[in-house]
Amino acid sequence: MTRPEPRDLLGEIYAQWAVEMAAQPEMSTRLLRILFDDWQRATAEPESVTYQHTEIGGVPGIRVRPHDANTSRVLVVLHGGGFALGSSASHRKLAGHLAKACGVEAFVADFRLAPEHPYPAAVEDGLSVVDGLLASGHDIGDITLVGDSAGGNLAIAVALRLMAAGRALPRQVLTMSPWLDMENSGATIDINDATDFLITREGLQANIDRYLSGGASPVDPFVNPLLADLTGFPRLYICAGDVESLFDDSVRLHRLAQKCGVDVTFSVGEGQQHVYPFLAGRHERADAEIAAMAAWYAAGYHS
Repeated sequence: MTRPEPRDLLGEIYAQWAVEMAAQPEMSTRLLRILFDDWQRATAEPESVTYQHTEIGGVPGIRVRPHDANTSRVLVVLHGGGFALGSSASHRKLAGHLAKACGVEAFVADFRLAPEHPYPAAVEDGLSVVDGLLASGHDIGDITLVGDSAGGNLAIAVALRLMAAGRALPRQVLTMSPWLDMENSGATIDINDATDFLITREGLQANIDRYLSGGASPVDPFVNPLLADLTGFPRLYICAGDVESLFDDSVRLHRLAQKCGVDVTFSVGEGQQHVYPFLAGRHERADAEIAAMAAWYAAGYHS
């Protein structure tokens, strides 16, 4: 199917990946991980932000500290990459822009990846980061779960696990182009196939197979949050591009959250690609989205 020319650097990167993956359909997971660390190229380096390789709760990652940040508050960033790809390296600059706009620290977790570590390893690592922050003196209300794509799924799943255990919840959850439907049934996978430069149904299914290789069901609500009861869920932010293949996941999440009485905000990036905030510092729509997320974040402390 003929696709239009990419309109921005993120689209160009996705189109380049698609060419490489089509040319090497048997590309190893190891090489795919190297390829996907190139995600960071879409993002400009934020100024006045420092990075430290460390671990929290036994989970390695990168601590992101903007100058003059409120260090009592922290964004726990769970990166995208289909549960199998992506890293703190691919996402540190995106986290830097968001943390700087919010005036707080962030921690980009290098949770365990599938297929070596299928579900529930990544969710358990997210919980370990939360527990590590609590053990170091942070208050649960000063922790915000952040995730893009598969990481958006994980951010929601971590909150659901806390709810199921009857534990206190983070103040809010922020998602960017969350990938939620492990049944691979979203309408826009087909409708937006010509305008999404990265995602295909086959690629999604390959990542589902990796993530669920431990025997989890695609209709388990902790795996597929679109089937969860979100009653009592924290404040929720969703942003997604309306030309991306996973747009329907965000539409359905928004609808479900409203049905369950969740305080939810849905921001649609017209004509934008998957996880378009990656263009922070290079594209005015991405910068506007970072600013909108920061305003929403701040409002959670004044509501």
